[in-house]
This record gives sequence, structure tokens and C-alpha cells, in this order.
Amino acid sequence: MLRSILSYLLLLSIKVVSKVFYRHTVEWVGEVPSDLWEKIRVVSILNHTSLYEPLLVGAAPNALLWKIARWGVLPVAAKTMRRKVGLFFRMIAHNVVVVTRKKDATWKAVMDRIDSRAVVCILPEGRMMRPNGLDANGQPMTVRGGIADILDAVGEGYMLIVYSGGLHHIQAPGELLPRLFKPIDVTLEAVDIAAYRRRLLDEYGADGFKRAVIKDLERRRDLCCPTPREPRRKAQRGAA
Repeated sequence: MLRSILSYLLLLSIKVVSKVFYRHTVEWVGEVPSDLWEKIRVVSILNHTSLYEPLLVGAAPNALLWKIARWGVLPVAAKTMRRKVGLFFRMIAHNVVVVTRKKDATWKAVMDRIDSRAVVCILPEGRMMRPNGLDANGQPMTVRGGIADILDAVGEGYMLIVYSGGLHHIQAPGELLPRLFKPIDVTLEAVDIAAYRRRLLDEYGADGFKRAVIKDLERRRDLCCPTPREPRRKAQRGAA
């Protein structure tokens, strides 16, 4: 319990910093279920651009922060955990699991921590986009199949999809300190996990389920992620 309290206080502190130093715009896709925060089981952040994405908690209710602190399962890349910031990420949720980018024993450790109360927080792309729009190896950003494993393991409840407008204007990979007083744009969508699984399984079958989840989340990301306001303002000033 002590760890959960410390994690909750850390998340609250990040939320306060985020609300004080940044300007948030939050929009929703579709209806917001009345029992969303009670039955939320997965938080999926799409458009992974920065290690400063914990600032997105500025858009989260305190009830969700407590669930993450108490029952959160957070896979974090081994590469990230080897950095100085790794200590911070180790305290941000109840169960922080260091993973490789392979389906190995580390991924099994994530799955083993998913019980009936777990709230899994995941960045399905598995690596960060660089300012050129590609990953560190020059490849397009794609969704990895692990999110389908998580949806299978959870089975029901809600997945909250967090469509990020990107944080390169705050801190891009390779930069140290963030820029303050910038906009943070997010769009949120609540997805009923049981209905979502049933629809894709009916259409694509068990063998095609994982690929269907990947394609669907990439489509949703490309459609729903906000266009970053900061670059657009610069372009408008240049045109003027």
C-alpha cells in the first residue's frame, strides 16, 4: 500500500506541474460511458514521441491516477530503464515491468501481472517517433502486436485510447530539458473491450485477430491524433 500511495502522490505532482506549466486541450471521440473510470482496464497512448508523455496525466481524473498507482501494470522498455529517468518510471505505477522488444520472458512477466483489477498502461508502438516522423532506425511508426495480447487477457471493461498530438515541441528524443508554456493536445476515446474483441474476432477469426487490432489502431491513430498546434502556428507566421 505504501508504494501505491507514493506512486499516487508522484502522479498527482506530475498532474499539478502539467496543469501549471502547459495549456491542455482535450476532446473526445464519441460518447463517454458513465462507468468509464470505474471499469477502465487499459490505457493505450498512441503517437509516442517523447519521454515527457507523463505530462499527459494533466488530462486525467484523479480516480484514474489512483487506479494506476494501486493496480497499474506498465511495461517499460529496457533501453528507457537504463537511463537516469528509469528510476522515475519505476515509481509511476504499481507494477512496472522491464521489457525487451521481443516476445520473450519479459513479455510473459507483463501478462502474468494482469489480474481482474489490473489497469494496463501501454504505448502500443513500442518506440518513439523522431522529429522526421520515423523511429530511431528510420522505419515508419507501426503498432506492435502486444496490445492484442493484453486485450485478450483483460477480456472486458474499457480501453481508453489517448491520441496524442505529439510532444516534440516540448521535448524531442535526444533533448534534455522540456520547454514550458506549450500546448498539449489530446483526443480521448473509450472502447468497450468485449464488444471490440467480438467484432474483430467475428470478422477476422482468432488467427487474424492480432493483425486486425494492429491495423485498426493504426487507422484510428492516423485519423484521430490531433495536429500539433505549435508547428502549425509557425507555418502560419512563415506564410504571413
